Amino acid sequence: MKRDLIRSKLGETKSASIAEPRDGGVQSVDRALLILETLAEDDDGYRLSDLAVRTGLSTSTAHRLLTTLEKRRFVQFDPTSSKWHVGAQSFAVGATFTRHRNVVAQAIPYLRKLRDQTRETANLAVVDDETLMLLVRLESREITRALTKVGGRVAMVASGIGKAVLATYSDADVAAIIHRHGMPQLTAKSIVRAGELFKELQVIRRQGYAVDDEEARLGLRCVAAVVFNHCAEPLAAVSISGLTSRITDARLPEFGKAVRDIAAELTLALGGVVPASSQS
Repeated sequence: MKRDLIRSKLGETKSASIAEPRDGGVQSVDRALLILETLAEDDDGYRLSDLAVRTGLSTSTAHRLLTTLEKRRFVQFDPTSSKWHVGAQSFAVGATFTRHRNVVAQAIPYLRKLRDQTRETANLAVVDDETLMLLVRLESREITRALTKVGGRVAMVASGIGKAVLATYSDADVAAIIHRHGMPQLTAKSIVRAGELFKELQVIRRQGYAVDDEEARLGLRCVAAVVFNHCAEPLAAVSISGLTSRITDARLPEFGKAVRDIAAELTLALGGVVPASSQS
């Protein structure tokens, strides 16, 4: 009896340690969210075995979590391809983020105007926890190559929209972000030295727009400017992206002014305030 009691206590302790990781989180919830995040990475979906490998979960654990998520319509299974996909309820929950920000609906006409003026793909991203999340992309009718899909996150130091936002921060805040997130070298043209980044941020502050010059992907340029909130703080960023053969050095000032002007117009439409330093 005593031995059984000890075993029972040990079992309870083991179960508690599995369900409640040391960081205070709940493991099953963490794993379910990991599955959702992984499914969101690929529009083609994943087979169960591939998803298990991708997430590092056992096949049985992944299947159990998937069937639970399926009941709540957060994921869905396609019997034809035997693949799992993100479900409608995930979209419904995620849509509240954009409704709360009240940005997307008002931004669409301005992005359309920017796309038509420049004939390049227009993008909108919002600032979220030291990264940027891409909310909207209006594709150009020209040949283009998307760098980040809608819903994806963009690093601050390795993108035009990120550098546009960083230019509104103090050097101390930028240094702290670099310390926490590093400076990844995505291409041979990526900025990987803090001093070089600080020099570029000064240029961005003077001209009111940022340029990603093949720093995230070779052959692709991005021109970006910040959308501000009512406290003159960065809320979002708009940009155009396209091939370097179209966004040439000679046309950068023209594109920069177009992006900067649209960002200022959207700022005012959202009740924001454009800082005097950004009205170059």
